[in-house]
Amino acid sequence: MYKILFALMLLISTHVSAQKTIPLYPGAVPNSKPYAMKEVRMENNGQFVGYRNIAQPTLAVYLPEKSTATGAAVVICPGGGYQMECYETEGTMIAESFQKKGIAALVLKYRLPADSIMNDKSVGPLQDAQQAIKTVRQRASEWNINPAKVGIMGFSAGGHLASTAGTHFNKSYIPNPENISLRPDFMILIYPVISMEEGLTHKGSRNNLLGPSPSEEQVKLFSNYLQVNPNTPPTWLTHTGDDTVVPVENSIRFYQELIRNKVPAEMHLYPSGNHGFVLKMKPEEWMKPLFEWMDKSAITR
Repeated sequence: MYKILFALMLLISTHVSAQKTIPLYPGAVPNSKPYAMKEVRMENNGQFVGYRNIAQPTLAVYLPEKSTATGAAVVICPGGGYQMECYETEGTMIAESFQKKGIAALVLKYRLPADSIMNDKSVGPLQDAQQAIKTVRQRASEWNINPAKVGIMGFSAGGHLASTAGTHFNKSYIPNPENISLRPDFMILIYPVISMEEGLTHKGSRNNLLGPSPSEEQVKLFSNYLQVNPNTPPTWLTHTGDDTVVPVENSIRFYQELIRNKVPAEMHLYPSGNHGFVLKMKPEEWMKPLFEWMDKSAITR
């Protein structure tokens, strides 16, 4: 599935370093148990690609110059089928593009669901997404961020995680005694996995998150178009009609529910390009309509 992403890594000529990378949790990681698993840094022909076996989540912080800062911030969730994370192409490269536009970017290295490290693997990634949003709001003043302009972005399975955070925010899966809002102010979903239903989902993502035989209740709970309501955050989506990995129907159903619930939404569909199509372009090219949406939605102004 992700061989095409590995090949695209060869086109990358520069690497951007975060200003800081911090542990996601200040103390113990919730929903975890003792484990022997070791994180794996993945490379292709000597080029960094991403990670497998993630058990210790982190947040990489990319802040714009204060003179150009808009106050907006985006938590970025790389994709990888809940099996690995394409941290470079769907993380650091995207963060730099936001940073150049005066938007703070926080790349989330979230835990990959595994029974060996979690008591309940189905909520492990969601816990990390909620903690990322909470952290950004807690440190908003320090990072020159408007706590009312904190969004979340996800690619593929990372899009499932982002849309889960954007539809399950009424329940806190993490310790939150301060009662900080866990609702993203907006969502950006790039060829996202939305449904866990047979015939619509990406099977690898579903199996890794819910196991081979999930209950009907689990399938419905994590089929995020079924969880949309009028309080779901405004959303920008993009997908291709010929996606053979994650059917475009995932984005279409989510968009339809957003419109049905009168949630502001914009969707860009393209006839071809298959899965990962944006990775064949420079970020500033495919992100141009995204930045325009953020501007006209008053996110960056």
